[in-house]
Amino acid sequence: MPKSPTKRRPLTVAALNDSALALFTEHGFHATSIRDIVARAGLTRGAFYSNYQDKEQLFLALYDQQIDRLLADLRAAFTGTAPGGDLPSRLLRELAERRREDEGWFLLSMEFTLHAARHPEVARSLAEHEARLIDGLVELIEATSEPTSQVRPRDLARLLVILHEGATAMRLTEEARGELAEFPEELLHRVVDGLFHAGDH
Repeated sequence: MPKSPTKRRPLTVAALNDSALALFTEHGFHATSIRDIVARAGLTRGAFYSNYQDKEQLFLALYDQQIDRLLADLRAAFTGTAPGGDLPSRLLRELAERRREDEGWFLLSMEFTLHAARHPEVARSLAEHEARLIDGLVELIEATSEPTSQVRPRDLARLLVILHEGATAMRLTEEARGELAEFPEELLHRVVDGLFHAGDH
């Protein structure tokens, strides 16, 4: 028997998401049309609009998927870990290890961030979804850091995201230039560790 619309919907959404992620990372957010997405997924425009209002809403669904995957990986990496003062460096290293495999997603998310910055309503929506990442990092930090830390978990979470994204962007441009100087990875770790322990002495 044919599947009901309710039972088909998860399959339709998965097909749209997979198609969009592949096209967005291959060609970019702006260069990909809804027509491209449904064609690759083997669906109709009606199927798209039955699940998403526009490309922005679809991207944000993909964003949530990426954040959920990242947070799940981080939780797994720190499961059973005793609280320690080197938490910022360890988190930064975990993020850095995902830098290469997530390069396509990083470029896409930066493109969408610039798009959102020019459209206040989109920016507000993106900020709400970004908060899920910060909240997840705060939860992890509170569970694995020393209670005597002088830096608020939310401030530390935001700083780690800033450093990770800035370092990733700089690495990409340096690689494109073909002049790969040694990246000051250890300096980043000393910076976050120093702030984390500010006031300890």
